[in-house]
Amino acid sequence: MGHQKRIGILTGGGDCPGLNAAIRAVVQTAIPMGYEVIGIRNAWEGFINNENEILDSNNTTGIIERGGTILGTSRVSPFRIEGGPQQVGDGFNKLGLEALVVLGGEGTLSLTSRLADMGLSIVGIPKTIDNDVRETDYTIGFQTAVQIAADALDRLRSTAESHHRVMLLEVMGRQAGWIATYAGMANGADAILIPEVPLDEGKIEELCQMLEARKRRGRNFSIIVVAEGTKWEDKPVLRRGVDITQQGETYRIEGLGGIARILGEVIGRRTGLETRVSSLDYIQRGGTPVAYDRNLAIAFGVRATELVKQKRYGEMVALKGKAITSVPLSKVANGVKTVDMNIYEVAARFFG
Repeated sequence: MGHQKRIGILTGGGDCPGLNAAIRAVVQTAIPMGYEVIGIRNAWEGFINNENEILDSNNTTGIIERGGTILGTSRVSPFRIEGGPQQVGDGFNKLGLEALVVLGGEGTLSLTSRLADMGLSIVGIPKTIDNDVRETDYTIGFQTAVQIAADALDRLRSTAESHHRVMLLEVMGRQAGWIATYAGMANGADAILIPEVPLDEGKIEELCQMLEARKRRGRNFSIIVVAEGTKWEDKPVLRRGVDITQQGETYRIEGLGGIARILGEVIGRRTGLETRVSSLDYIQRGGTPVAYDRNLAIAFGVRATELVKQKRYGEMVALKGKAITSVPLSKVANGVKTVDMNIYEVAARFFG
């Protein structure tokens, strides 16, 4: 088996539904092509700590419907570890990899692009519930997160209606409000607040007036969806700060969240309406992927393996319209895809 060509695969950043379907697709596509597939455990740390396993039909069977990732994941960047990129390169060579398939979001794909520029043979697959990776219509995990958020909003609606309350739901979306927009639109939410449209005094007043007008019309409840990264006077709301020390250097990691709770208090105070706040937090990121995400993950996994065979390194698979295509990783790096304002305007037609 030592003479066999080898492909590595890893998952980096936050987990999301559909990763296992993509891993399975790469394995099942690569083996008939004559490749051996090596799963790198816990993202880039697997290279540094020499943690990996051979993936085959046996250990990737029955995983298509499982959430999370069988390989484990991590947010540790090799560029924040002394000699990290070199250690990744050494691990790559030690395993005898011909190429590496990386499943990641905007952050992971940005550092993947840097490693590709340094000479590593890499192909990317976009995954994140936030759907904020550029150059692809959808990412693996997004549709499942939207479904979970929409289901939660449907449940909140019945309670809001019964108790005549304003219900706010905070969903994920650090820099882009895709989940809030799509889930809110699917639920018929009365307002959707996203990072792309910062809150200011005028917008808050407008929101309160809309809620009061609904009550005057006999609409005794309202549903508001809030993306966690929604800005208050051009600044995101932080709920916690964590110091992470690596190799003697300390990094401050700020956690987003809490904007809905602040807003709920303001609305209650200004309008006198009974207001309640819920947050889906990590619930929306786990669990069984919907069929759409499984099928997208399979299509991406197959295409990524074909790119490896064609030696088209430094590219990321992407969905554009109905076509599974690919784009240079350099076009994806260092930036996010924000919500299409045309789509947001469609949702906004039904506010209030």
